[in-house]
Amino acid sequence: MVRHVILWTLKSDLTNEEKSAVKRAAKERLEALYGTVPSLVRIEVHTGPLETSNCDMMLDSLFEDEEGLAEYASHPAHVAAANACVRPYTAERKCFDFKE
Repeated sequence: MVRHVILWTLKSDLTNEEKSAVKRAAKERLEALYGTVPSLVRIEVHTGPLETSNCDMMLDSLFEDEEGLAEYASHPAHVAAANACVRPYTAERKCFDFKE
């Protein structure tokens, strides 16, 4: 199994209302990918960080293998969701992939 974790910091010029809307849309669109990408075992988007956090959202996903993660990265549904709901609003993105 391969775990794919992403941490996003949203652009600082977004209002709190805009950030909330971005978080809701990202969670809805990305979690809806379950069942669409064949090797995607689990996907969760966390949007309520504690005050001690230094990012705004986290994606935690699990894939059968590295090939499945690569398939997800280029899958049209994932690309569309990321381009519509995440990338335009992101100031910083951190990724950590590992085998479980």
